[in-house]
Amino acid sequence: MKDVNLSDLKAFAHVARHRSFQKAADALGVSRSSLSHALKGLERHLDVRLLHRTTRSVAVTEAGEQLLHRLLPLLRELDGVLDAVSHGQDELVGTLRINANKGGARWLLRHAVPLFQRRHPRVALDLVTEGQLVDIVGEGFDAGVRLAESVPKDMVAVHFGSDVRFVAVASPGYVETFGAPVMPADLLSHRCIRQRLPSGKRYRWEFEKGTQQLALDVPGTLSLDDNDLMVEAASDGLGVAFVPESFARPALDSGTLVLLLEDWTPASPGLCLYYTSYRHVPAPLKAFIAVVREVTQGLDDPQPQTTSG
Repeated sequence: MKDVNLSDLKAFAHVARHRSFQKAADALGVSRSSLSHALKGLERHLDVRLLHRTTRSVAVTEAGEQLLHRLLPLLRELDGVLDAVSHGQDELVGTLRINANKGGARWLLRHAVPLFQRRHPRVALDLVTEGQLVDIVGEGFDAGVRLAESVPKDMVAVHFGSDVRFVAVASPGYVETFGAPVMPADLLSHRCIRQRLPSGKRYRWEFEKGTQQLALDVPGTLSLDDNDLMVEAASDGLGVAFVPESFARPALDSGTLVLLLEDWTPASPGLCLYYTSYRHVPAPLKAFIAVVREVTQGLDDPQPQTTSG
């Protein structure tokens, strides 16, 4: 039996998963050169080529795929063993990496992160905000946060927070000048503030009333990629915006914005914390999920409950 360094095997698994030495090095917190050196040493030790390297890409060889297929379950089992040991300690330690959209990160920072940090001060929380949906496993994240409709089907999803409602809004001055749309199709003759998605495509505004559903590619000469900026632009009278109600609520309450087509914009399932079902769930993530569920229940039921026994 060959005496192989466990850290080299983990390094290979990261490079094979990321298909990139630089991304794997970033995930492991090591230099690219040291990672490359470790992989070359592993290949010499095993006397087999595991990776095809070019200046622009990394591909896994057939032998590498065979090793990876057998290796990943073993590494997950090892994580479980170490996790079981860590549960016996007084405090959790480690790093928890979460990729979230801006709204999800704001909710977590306001409601869940303070409690989590008080309970688990030795866990480093790395919360990355990103508009584009990413492969959380491939990018080295423990979990992601997105709207329920965007969560990949093969992920375990934990709903939190309230439902989300997208609303059409405009300033009172805009409505006085251009009128208020009565039907979604009326927006086709309005000045709309369009949203550009991280993929480069423009977001189609979705409306629903009873059994009627439609998605409009609205007209407009202004496109933005940030909900806060769209609210500001609409408040300044630049057109009609379509944003999550939570972003527009302060302006709606102050009267700088008014709701349009209110009966065409019902609420839909909100945010989810999600993670892969194909690997061991680390203890810091389990603890974070518990906190998210606890604060969500507390917000849903603000009255304290007492139990006996």
